[in-house]
Amino acid sequence: MTAPLDLSPRAPSASALGPVARAGGRDARRLKVSFEFSPPKTPEAEENLWLAIRRLEPLAPEFVSVTYGAGGSTRERTHRTVLRMLKETSLAPAAHLTCVDASRAEVDSVIKDYWDAGIRHIVALRGDPPGQIGGAYMPRADGYANATELARAIARIADFEVSVGLYPQVHPESASAAHDIDVLKAKIDAGATRAITQFFFDIDGFLRFIDQVRKAGVTIPISAGIMPVTNFKGLRRMAAPCRIALPDWLGNLFEGLDKDPETRRLIAGSVAAEMCARLEEEGFDDFHFYTLNRADLVYAICRVLGVREETAS
Repeated sequence: MTAPLDLSPRAPSASALGPVARAGGRDARRLKVSFEFSPPKTPEAEENLWLAIRRLEPLAPEFVSVTYGAGGSTRERTHRTVLRMLKETSLAPAAHLTCVDASRAEVDSVIKDYWDAGIRHIVALRGDPPGQIGGAYMPRADGYANATELARAIARIADFEVSVGLYPQVHPESASAAHDIDVLKAKIDAGATRAITQFFFDIDGFLRFIDQVRKAGVTIPISAGIMPVTNFKGLRRMAAPCRIALPDWLGNLFEGLDKDPETRRLIAGSVAAEMCARLEEEGFDDFHFYTLNRADLVYAICRVLGVREETAS
């Protein structure tokens, strides 16, 4: 006689679940998150930016950063946005600063102005030539030549926290990952206190690179740059100058969805949440989100990671 089937509900084993489900099974925890915004160009864009800021502010990020356009093209808007954040929110704003198309004296003046205004964190980047993202960089004779020189200038002027960039897939002007690590160590010697990586999609490659960085003796915090993708064509335009590899599976997910933004958003949230959950399982606990001035996807991903609004005790 055949035994009756056991149809009672069973708890799924952890191995049967994906990284997002496993993340949801863990208690709320305090990972380190930070958010990047861009200065708005129009009144409507400014309204959308501040909706995003207010939505993410209760998550109590480590810091938020405001970008600086190629050639310093958004200098005044960056400055204005950072100061408003400082005055009207509980956030710790960091201002991006580049050394493109400016003299050392001009850059030093901006650094001093930030310190006098109460800003204590600068993201020091070499930057791209005006209108030429990924184009050939030619330093001014009277300017800072690179991010290492810029970090040294910032540290000389005041006791800022200084974040610098890091490419997990080799900088487009670099000969090797080993050279990139040497450059990072030079930036640290110059005063850098944190590194923020460019966005990436090769998790295994990222983890191998970070292992190399740590084995080289680098101990400063490293934030993994996460880009929730809703427009694959736009992503390709951003990735090409930086030589960031986009996997075939990512393109396949967005194929045929040019006129379906809602489905693209669902896929974007799923991909980014899975990346972060997997990285957390590998021991990574510091994430920097490129928000593109939108909060909904980033907020949802933070929920997956167990980052919750801080409540009054």
